[in-house]
Amino acid sequence: VQLVESGGGLVQAGGSMRLSCVASGFSLTSYAIAWFRQAPGKESEAISCISTDAIITYFIDSLKDRFTISRDNAKNTVYLQLDRLEAEDTANYFCAGRGACGLGGYDYWGQGTQVTVSS
Repeated sequence: VQLVESGGGLVQAGGSMRLSCVASGFSLTSYAIAWFRQAPGKESEAISCISTDAIITYFIDSLKDRFTISRDNAKNTVYLQLDRLEAEDTANYFCAGRGACGLGGYDYWGQGTQVTVSS
C-alpha cells in the first residue's frame, strides 16, 4: 500500500509541469488526496487537497492561480498541474491520503518527486 509520485524534473522559470500521484495497493476513491511540498531548509507546507467528491481546498491562496489539483479515479491517480513556475517553487513535492481533507493526520504518504525551477 503506497503512493508514488512522478513527473518532477528540471524546468525553466515560466514553464509548466504535471505531477502525478498514483495509489498502489488500494483505491483512491475512498481517500482525499493532498499535495505538499518541502523546499531545502524549510518546513513542509500543504498546497491543496481534493476530496473524494472532487471538492478542492487550497491551503496557500497565492498558489491558487498557478497550481491546479485534479483526480482521475479510473486511473487511481491525482494530479497537480504547475503553471508559470518560479524559482521559489523548487521543492520536493509529495502527496498524502486520508479520509477527508485537512492540514494533517494523513494515513498514507509518498516519497515525493523533485521539482527544480531554473531562473
